[in-house]
Amino acid sequence: MTSWPYPRWIAHRGAGKLAPENTLAAFRVGAGYGYRMFECDVKLSADGVPFLLHDATLQRTTNARSTIGPGNSAVGGNYPWVTLSQLDAGSWHSRAFAGEPLPTLEAIAAYCLRNGYCLNIEIKPTPGLERRTGEVVAQYAARLWQGQTIAPLLTSFQPDALRGAMQTQPELPRGLLLDSLGSGWLETAQELGCVALVCNHALWDKESVAQVQTAGMRTLSYTVNDEWAAERLIALGTDSIITDRVDWFSPA
Repeated sequence: MTSWPYPRWIAHRGAGKLAPENTLAAFRVGAGYGYRMFECDVKLSADGVPFLLHDATLQRTTNARSTIGPGNSAVGGNYPWVTLSQLDAGSWHSRAFAGEPLPTLEAIAAYCLRNGYCLNIEIKPTPGLERRTGEVVAQYAARLWQGQTIAPLLTSFQPDALRGAMQTQPELPRGLLLDSLGSGWLETAQELGCVALVCNHALWDKESVAQVQTAGMRTLSYTVNDEWAAERLIALGTDSIITDRVDWFSPA
């Protein structure tokens, strides 16, 4: 990727914490604050439909406890889309969003494309389905964004998920998510053909930024909710900032 088409500011899970995360409602709230790029988490239903959910289980952000039952039985990837589509993914946040459904990647893509928004898709596989999730998400993304000038950025903490995406749709841009700079972190990103490193914002310093930029990749940060942290990252010359505070940081 010779040029960087994405804006500096990215709304985390749609609108951070102002709306139920990873829902269409959250995207609309984030857009209301002027954001033009969004991050979301995508995994597969039991029948292979890519949908938005951060956690492994449904308990925290849906009414699965009352409809499916408590405990590990509510692993999101264990259910077909027909079951997942009936869940309430808004009431946990507030009454104003009661009845908000889990969205598919296809629904989020339609919203973004019709409004000219960019998307960072974090591939969030059910354990054991890393490569398969990367393959399917990449296939969907390639089809949904076919012919578009700006493709979605595919990111993941799981190298196997990015490897699946790379082998299936190598033309789609990829980024490696990191919570620590362990042995071989830069080499892993290079091997995966990444255009970006997406790091816990505390990991960036002059040396790490220079390493990534020298390697021809971009520097992104998560999840930045303090002014001092944002100022530090901008001073370091990083490229994009993922934030929950869509009501605080103006994307302009």
